[in-house]
Amino acid sequence: MNTNKKQRLSLGLDSSTQSLSAIIVDVDTAEKCFEHAIDYRTDERTNCFGIGEDYILPPKSEGEAEQPPLMYLASLDAMFSDIRSAGVAIENIVAINTSGQQHGHVYLNQNSEIIFANLSRAESATLELQTLLAGVFSYTTAPIWMTSNTVSQTNHVREAVGGKEKTIDLSGSDVPLRFTGGVVRRVAEQKPVNYEATKIIQLISSFIPAVLTGNSRVPIDTGNACGMSLMNYRNREWDNELLAATADGIPGGVEGLQSKLPELTPPDTEIGNIAIYFSEKYGFDSECKIIAGSGDNPQAKVPVSGDLLSLGTSFVNMVSTDGNTLDPEGYANAMYDGIGRPFMFGCRTNGAMVWDSVRTNYGFEKEQYAPAEEALSNVSPGKHMIFWQPKTESFPVSGAFDLIRPTNTTNPNLAEDYTGVIETSLAAVYVYSQVFTQQTDNPLYVTGGATDSSQIMRRVAGIWNRPVVPVEKGGAALGAAVAGAHAYCKSTNEPFDIETNSSSVLKRGEIIQPNTTDTEAYHGNGNYLNKFREMYEKIMQDNPV
Repeated sequence: MNTNKKQRLSLGLDSSTQSLSAIIVDVDTAEKCFEHAIDYRTDERTNCFGIGEDYILPPKSEGEAEQPPLMYLASLDAMFSDIRSAGVAIENIVAINTSGQQHGHVYLNQNSEIIFANLSRAESATLELQTLLAGVFSYTTAPIWMTSNTVSQTNHVREAVGGKEKTIDLSGSDVPLRFTGGVVRRVAEQKPVNYEATKIIQLISSFIPAVLTGNSRVPIDTGNACGMSLMNYRNREWDNELLAATADGIPGGVEGLQSKLPELTPPDTEIGNIAIYFSEKYGFDSECKIIAGSGDNPQAKVPVSGDLLSLGTSFVNMVSTDGNTLDPEGYANAMYDGIGRPFMFGCRTNGAMVWDSVRTNYGFEKEQYAPAEEALSNVSPGKHMIFWQPKTESFPVSGAFDLIRPTNTTNPNLAEDYTGVIETSLAAVYVYSQVFTQQTDNPLYVTGGATDSSQIMRRVAGIWNRPVVPVEKGGAALGAAVAGAHAYCKSTNEPFDIETNSSSVLKRGEIIQPNTTDTEAYHGNGNYLNKFREMYEKIMQDNPV
């Protein structure tokens, strides 16, 4: 407990695909004090780096997705300037914790340690970060999570390790295309000169703390390292077999790759104090602690200790586990959150965007929910199935296909179509998460726009057959701020109740209990979920990726 009167603030930064976001929370009162975002495309301080409407640089080949790391540096200067202009007492910020888009990474050259050391000199504060650190990159762009041109590289790693089962057992995932290791291998193959000139590889989530501390060799956290296909998931250390498979045949071999990787550390580790550059330029206290940070998904999970289902454009299911339970099919990925708790992460691409499309097909605007909500209220759960995947799916892996009505309805209507597509898309998440989901009466926390619909929430409760609690949207910056407060108190040996703090900054709604009739329709004699799986797997066979 803080015994003096000085306010203590924790700043969470989220360096995402589209923006740098910041949330500040009071360490002692758990109140949210400040919230701000800088959009890379619309802010004049960051829109000069050549990114397109999709927020990436024009790809030189299909599947390439890269961003300019100088943009991240410019956004940091811009954010701190805005925080100061907003009247925030910057000197009261005692901890800064980072979230970074998972899998994204940068390549730092042989001179990076010397160049970073300039951040420890007071005179450096007269320069912008993008000028001061412009010469640190051996590969001038940052590959991000949208990368999909690594098929041969990921296949090589999987086969070299010993196949899918062995790969999942070691890393917790089945070497997805976007994961960092496969991308590093591709860079080494395609740009061997740049790769050989690389001294350090940092994730975006560790690159920001490296800048904040003026130390290019800060460790990578074990939460975001889960998204690299290089770390042993259970042991939380670089894995010799995964490293050897990734480095096979590339310059420097496994020794070269291992030398480029920083040490690993828990995400809530204090890794140093803020560099003089930021104290001189913006007024941070020199004792402000920098936390190791983590990826955007691990940080977003922090404010909810239980299972969290996000019903957005895509659906994200984050299931708390014992740290040993994995997905043998490889659809979901094993991770640790921003304070080190294990969970499984599954993302279904065809989420609420398909619900929106059904409403649009019946002439309603995207945001026009009332008619559809009324239609839902007139249809009993577990009666209809509509299948539709406009995009290739990863959870479970399957190809895109047009709308399918298994019952061949001759007079389709909004009520049946809307109910059907909602229930099948929710059923897909539930069914393919069962292998790593513990049977429990603990609440399922649900976030996203769908929490405003009592009829949708009723169906979530019925399908999961457990209490459901709506929570307001938090995001990775909020999770980073809460985890930062936790890490700060941990470093000062103070008690910190993560649950009390989280429930204060992320408001919970009323508990929704499952309806017995609904659960019977889904799980009992209605047999909806079994019928769904049978039909869906037939459709998947007919529509491979």
